[in-house]
Amino acid sequence: MSSSRVRLNCILAIAIAVAACRPPPAATFTRPATVEELVRIRCRLDGEQVITTWSGAVYAVIPAQPIRRLFDAVGMNVARCLEVDGAWHITSRELMYYLEPGTDRALARWTNPWTDETVPVVHVANRLVQSRLGAGVPLEVAGGRATLVIDVPLLYPNPLARDERTRPFSPLTEYQAIELFSLTTTASSLLAADQPAVAEMTLSWHREGPWLPWMNMGERQGHLLYRAHGRRVAGEAELAPLLRRELAERVPLYREAPRCLVKDQKNETSWTYFARALDAYLAGERFPLPASLDPSECS
Repeated sequence: MSSSRVRLNCILAIAIAVAACRPPPAATFTRPATVEELVRIRCRLDGEQVITTWSGAVYAVIPAQPIRRLFDAVGMNVARCLEVDGAWHITSRELMYYLEPGTDRALARWTNPWTDETVPVVHVANRLVQSRLGAGVPLEVAGGRATLVIDVPLLYPNPLARDERTRPFSPLTEYQAIELFSLTTTASSLLAADQPAVAEMTLSWHREGPWLPWMNMGERQGHLLYRAHGRRVAGEAELAPLLRRELAERVPLYREAPRCLVKDQKNETSWTYFARALDAYLAGERFPLPASLDPSECS
């Protein structure tokens, strides 16, 4: 046998041996998530609270006009998952601030480029957001990553359209929007079912919805498009300076998720908050309005 043929056989043998030692390719599949997997990715099985934070931008979309970036945004959510009467629920609070684009400065007032009216900016301050959790959310596993895909289409009567005081700010009879979430962790962390939560979680969020009431756009055509990305953090120290300052000085309520499933209050939205705060808005007060701790909430 020639020396070149010997060398070729040796190379082939080495290649086969190396291939045999390689790990198999990572599995790729989609299946429904269990409720326990949903809880471990979104929060924790042991009832301890988790904090997530995000940043992004808000765009105006008007037919036949260029899409316009109106605001940057930074936000946070503090949540617990609780098992009550054999079912899992999430109870949480959330803040989001509208920023001057390209900065970390929260807007106190905003001049509407379509109406030339300068209005107070009503930042998001939802003191209670709760829902029941269930199995069946799509879980996509690929490249060693596991992602929950959560699409939330919304259609219900507009609470502002029923009141003559708030109707001019949001006159459409139906509130329609959609929120699109992706929550991602490592597949290996998800498989570690003996842990109350996955080791890390990142998120992306997109939302398409109507003009915000405080923009005072009336019946003008168009809508808002939000996009953001974020992650679960270990504590307040990892939040943006604006959020840390606001939590310490003006809205300490949002430092902690409710310790129980709150059964005597409805979920808050930007629309219901605006209705409650209409007088403060008309008076030009600073938002969000101060919010102290509420020890009676779960007493």
